[in-house]
Amino acid sequence: MNRINKKFAELKKRGERAFIPFLTAGDPDIETTVDIIESADEAGADIIELGFPFSDPVADGPTIQASYSKVLGKGQKNEDVFRMVEKIRQKSSIPIVAMISYSLVFKMGFENFINRAVSSGIDGATIPDLPAEEAEKFVPDCDRHNFSLISFTTPGTSFRRREKLLSMGRGFVYYIAVRGITGQRASMPEDLNDNIEQIKKQTALPVSVGFGISNPTQAQAVAEVADGVIVGSAIMSRITDSVKNGKNPVNETLSFISELSGAVKNIPEDK
Repeated sequence: MNRINKKFAELKKRGERAFIPFLTAGDPDIETTVDIIESADEAGADIIELGFPFSDPVADGPTIQASYSKVLGKGQKNEDVFRMVEKIRQKSSIPIVAMISYSLVFKMGFENFINRAVSSGIDGATIPDLPAEEAEKFVPDCDRHNFSLISFTTPGTSFRRREKLLSMGRGFVYYIAVRGITGQRASMPEDLNDNIEQIKKQTALPVSVGFGISNPTQAQAVAEVADGVIVGSAIMSRITDSVKNGKNPVNETLSFISELSGAVKNIPEDK
């Protein structure tokens, strides 16, 4: 059982949902990302999804794309991210999930990626452009390293396809709430609750929802039906705005994480 499994087990005992903030590694700089993650659990975060910047992301909207471009423009490399996690692990044991393109993993070689990720302290990965047929052969290696290869499913995923994805998934299921790319939305899809209920009938894994969740009200509504809530673009926008306005990005981000986490944890008793 790795840190991701342990965290969800702890939360289940307390009747709580997981709050999972997404952060681009290195935006606005490595030091800021380290400072945020080292204090994220105190602000209410349960798991961190850490984005490895990539020039051609397949699922990320304009906010995260701009964040990635900014970091890559400074010359940051994958190894810089691994070293950053090693530094974080000196002070924090919060579970960390890498959000990384398969292109980057393929270039490293899957075995090399797993070895380096595990040695740095990363607990699992979400790889949005990794097809199920390709992922299947990597599951045994991941299991041997106690590394969670997390499966995605979407509103358009068929029942049979979802069964295949869920059978390979570890840690939790990442349900993409909207049809499209990441980014803030004014409202959540009407079919969200029904789709999550269907997924829960097919797997015992916790179901975490991402894409489009923009504020505490939406985060709480999702937490009423899901086991975890993932927020990315809204957090990265907060970081960008804080830097632009001369505010402290660490304090601003941790404050926003606290607001979102508070909403996720504060579920009405009848839910």
